[in-house]
Amino acid sequence: MHAHPSMVTTQPSRTAALRHGFSLVEALMALSITAMAGAVLLLSVESSLQSTTEAVERTIAEGIAQQTLNEILTKRYVESGESGDGTGSGTLGPTTWEAGGAGTERFNDVDDYNGLSASPIKGVYGEALGTGNDQGSQRLNNFRLRSDYFQNWRQRVLVYYVDPDNPSTAANTGTAFRAIEVNVELIDAKGAVHSLAKRKRIVAYITPSTS
Repeated sequence: MHAHPSMVTTQPSRTAALRHGFSLVEALMALSITAMAGAVLLLSVESSLQSTTEAVERTIAEGIAQQTLNEILTKRYVESGESGDGTGSGTLGPTTWEAGGAGTERFNDVDDYNGLSASPIKGVYGEALGTGNDQGSQRLNNFRLRSDYFQNWRQRVLVYYVDPDNPSTAANTGTAFRAIEVNVELIDAKGAVHSLAKRKRIVAYITPSTS
């Protein structure tokens, strides 16, 4: 008698067949994980871009504040011909004629800048900052900043008397010591004001020698 060989099936089992692909649930889970990872990555990129933009804005604002302070410090402490101890009349601010200029081109002493507020920020001759040539005309187009670049920016300047014994404290009356404070701010779409830069300097009046 001849032994019959055992029968060997060639049909794959159900478990083996399932190993050749993904189920719908597995595919949906993979897509969800990929979407979540992409969202996190996009948020990270957005946060990085926002931080870079804010850093650039603050750097520019610091330069504007320092430049304005330097401009003020080149002016006289008091009006030409004014005598006394430097306290003046006690009122700080430009005259009607000085305030009638397009910008600050008529300001000739420190206290003229008190109360200055410009939004958008302007140059000395009232032109959009970054577009003028510092002589009352426009610079060449290739070197001119977009006229609306500082559209939502604001510059404020305060000049006030301070206590000679404690310059960090404002004085109620005129003294020979003044504080110059320059603020550069950004106003967002909701009207909220964000401080970008602030510069402050204390200056004093020394009576000229008559000898």
